[in-house]
Amino acid sequence: MSQLETPLFDALLKHRNRHPIQFHIPGHKKGQGMDPAYREFVGDNVLSIDLINIAPLDDLHAPKGVIQQAQELAAEAFGADHTFFSVQGTSGAIMTMILTVVGPGDKIIVPRNVHKSIMSAIVFAGAIPIFIHPEVDTELGISHGISPESVERALTTYPDAKAVLVINPTYFGFVADLKRIVEIVHGHNIPVIVDEAHGVHIKFHDELPLSAMQAGADMAATSIHKLGGSMTGSSVLNVKEGLVSVKRAQSVFSMLTTTSTSYPLLASLDTARRQLAVNGYDLLDEAIRLAKDARKRINSIPHIHCVGREKLGTSATFDMDPLKLLISVKDLGITGHVAEEWLRQNANLEVELSDLYNILCLITIGDTKKEINLLVNALSRMSQAFDSEATITETNVKIPEIPALAMTPRDAFYAQTESIPLAQADGYICAEFIMVYPPGIPLFIPGEIITQSTIDFIQMNIEAGLPVQGPEDSTLQNIRVIKERKAIY
Repeated sequence: MSQLETPLFDALLKHRNRHPIQFHIPGHKKGQGMDPAYREFVGDNVLSIDLINIAPLDDLHAPKGVIQQAQELAAEAFGADHTFFSVQGTSGAIMTMILTVVGPGDKIIVPRNVHKSIMSAIVFAGAIPIFIHPEVDTELGISHGISPESVERALTTYPDAKAVLVINPTYFGFVADLKRIVEIVHGHNIPVIVDEAHGVHIKFHDELPLSAMQAGADMAATSIHKLGGSMTGSSVLNVKEGLVSVKRAQSVFSMLTTTSTSYPLLASLDTARRQLAVNGYDLLDEAIRLAKDARKRINSIPHIHCVGREKLGTSATFDMDPLKLLISVKDLGITGHVAEEWLRQNANLEVELSDLYNILCLITIGDTKKEINLLVNALSRMSQAFDSEATITETNVKIPEIPALAMTPRDAFYAQTESIPLAQADGYICAEFIMVYPPGIPLFIPGEIITQSTIDFIQMNIEAGLPVQGPEDSTLQNIRVIKERKAIY
């Protein structure tokens, strides 16, 4: 097969053009049974390929035809031995990765700044997370990657660990020395699995960091929809044979995936792969050029700074993705949250995220010079609007010690719990997730021992106006703990 081909998308078009009489789901029957306003808005084309796993269209759970062919082309494009299509986002692919490599009681080494899907999968698996603190950037107030040195120390301390998880690249676009990490971990004969949600594009241009597969990782959950041109909710799981079982990955993947798989999402994966494989270099070349131009122009605007390669230099900031425009607004005298709101209200511009000190804007293969001009002009106007408030601001980023784990996250998740005042929770075992941003590192996960120092840290961050995510009580007056059980030291 050629990367010019789209076997799944072609099969859907061929099936549609036959105009078969459908006595199967979905019940809207090519849009005829759908609300007219929605049908008119989305159009008949996409509704005509909203089908199910009938024989001509193959079955994602046991692919033998066009889906298998599409996945084989994707594996070739990404440099994997096997690729699985996910219609449940990268979260579904991440959960598949973790449940493939660890089970009840197994230890897995993970960065502390992990996505919630990783912790959810650890709960499901009954595994024990061994956390590594990522490198923290005190100037920007964000977390970077984990260093090879910290991975080596973790494996020396926990030689019975079954796998190591790495984020490549981070949300902010920085990458650690992944190739070195892979060499270290493979020296212990265990797999490296990678959260590559923000790195689908990096394989397709030599000015971008190494992808997980290029670095020799064993599995990578890669989000095509974020930066690769497919529809929201579509991702892939890339696998290399050897230290992981491809058959087990397929089995776990099938357990987690709906049997009513979305063919429009699958088709968008098939076609996005073709675009990346055939035209990706040229498209990314233009996106990189636009990003470089944007970074240069933004850095000429008073009081704001767009981070660049000057931040590199450690094994945790080994390289970066230039398409991530991380813009510090702290010296403008405002928070990232205020900047996000201002841009929304005054420039009709939406950013990817904001925190206490920064906003993040993504440049992709879908951008043009027009969008860059609008962004630069909006930031320039924002700088002028807040010029009178501008002041050199020092960041205040403190990271508490990682709490001791008294029971597995799964045991804590399923235990009987009660809600008690946070101020009185010292010594109890936490039963929920609590995360404070920035820099996005969980303060507690289920099963960890609550300490007074961390309670004080939470209160300090609340007083600073930082948003807290995770707890059942959004006011954070109360916290859910394991019922009638204080930790025994």
